[in-house]
Parts: sequence; structure tokens; C-alpha cells
Amino acid sequence: MRRRRWRPLLRRTLRGLAFLAVAVWSLFPILFVVHASFRPPATIFAVPPQFMVPPTTQNYVELVRLWPDFFGSLINSLIITLGATALTVIASALAGWVYARRRGRLLTTSAFFMVLVRMFPPIVITLPLFPAVNAAGLSDTHLVLVLLYAAFFVSLGTWIMKAFVDQVPREFEEAAEVDGASLVQMLRHVIVPLVIPGMIAAAVFIFIFAWNEFLFAFVFTTTRARTAPLIISEMLGSVTGVDWGPVFAAATIQLVPVLLFVVLLQRHLVAGLTAGGVKG
Repeated sequence: MRRRRWRPLLRRTLRGLAFLAVAVWSLFPILFVVHASFRPPATIFAVPPQFMVPPTTQNYVELVRLWPDFFGSLINSLIITLGATALTVIASALAGWVYARRRGRLLTTSAFFMVLVRMFPPIVITLPLFPAVNAAGLSDTHLVLVLLYAAFFVSLGTWIMKAFVDQVPREFEEAAEVDGASLVQMLRHVIVPLVIPGMIAAAVFIFIFAWNEFLFAFVFTTTRARTAPLIISEMLGSVTGVDWGPVFAAATIQLVPVLLFVVLLQRHLVAGLTAGGVKG
């Protein structure tokens, strides 16, 4: 009897410890970066660690003075990420409806092709695209990254949206057709309102991936459309040595939009993922 009483408590304790370990593993790097951005550079990696150090904003002042291009690159990142997210979510919602409602050999082949392309390393796709992008005059533009990100992430968004469309009863669409609604009207007034949580869930994943993407931005941009990860990589590769204070300040600033985006949509994201994982 005593063993039976202790088993639930032991399970809860183990779950709590596992959750705590995952939380520490996930949050420690973020907290370290933010904390280090407010410390004098000489104390960031001091051995032994120095804990009682007054906070300072000097790292942010140095970031503005030494790397003014960083803030312009943040604007580039925001434009490209918002454009790629909007385009991908729209395309994914439409494709997800098609895959959920239609059947055919061509659709099966295209689904396999999407998964296959997604499994390729990005560098394998990037190199053959480089001369085509130059020939089209899209090199070093926001548009090329928007299109590339949308093309690369649409497979993920499509499968997320398919899971949500699968939860929508077909009777709703049949009723709209009986009432004389066109396909566009049915999608706009029936499907879209019911899969908005899925669109938000897909948007969060795509936003994070596009905001942090490095390889495509590195290959296809040089000056006008450089994103924030490229500037941070330049800071880390400086020939005069790495000034860790401004690096951590830049990393902290880059974290803010993603954290705000996720926090603002957290309720919808949790509801969306929960709804997408439950069969109706």
C-alpha cells in the first residue's frame, strides 16, 4: 500500500525535475546573452566568474558607434520576415486545403516532392539558384529572400495547415455550396475563419525560421538587403578581435522581436497546436 501511495508522488517529482531540466537547458543561453549584454566586456568570461558587477549600457553605446549598419539590417530582416511569413501562410493555407480535400496521383507525387526537397541541405539548392537569381536581376534585394524563404518553408506550413483543414467537417463546405457560394467565397467565409489558429501556428514557426536564417541571406545579398544575422557574423569574424560586449548587445536586440511575436501570439499558438493535434 505504501508503495502505491508513493508512486504518484514519485512520477510527479520526476516529471517536475524533467520539466525543470528542459527549462534550464532552453532558457540559460538566452538569459546568459541578455545578462552579458549589460556587463563590462572584461567580466563576461572572467575566471572565476564575477557575479557582483554593476550593470552598464556601454555595450549598446558601443554597438551604435561601431556597427551602425546593424540597425538598418534589422529593418531589412523585419521587411523580409514579414513578407515571407505572409506569403508562406497564404500559400500554405491554400495548399493545405487542396491536400486535405483532393485526392490524386499528381497530388501524391507533389507531396512527396515537397518533402524530398525539404530534406536537401540548403546549400545544395542555393548554389544552382545563384546564376538564375543574378540573371533575373534579383540579387541583393528583399524580394529574392522573401521568395526563397516562402519556397523553402511552404512545405512545413502546408502540412501544418492540412492538419487543421482535416478538422473542419466537409458538411460546412457542402452547405456553403448549396447556398450558392463560389469556391473563393467558401474559402474566405467558411474555411479561413475556422483555421485561423493553424495559420497563426504556422506563422510563428515561419517567422522564427526566416528571422534567424543565415545561408540564403549570406549568398544572395551583399549590401542593400543584408539581414541582422549577417552583421552579427561580421562582428564575430572581425580581424581586430571579437568585442563580446557589442556582440551580446546585438544578439539581445535581435531576440526582442521574436520574443514579442511569440508572447503576443502565445495564447493562439497553444490553442492552435492543441486543436491541430486532436481529431474531430
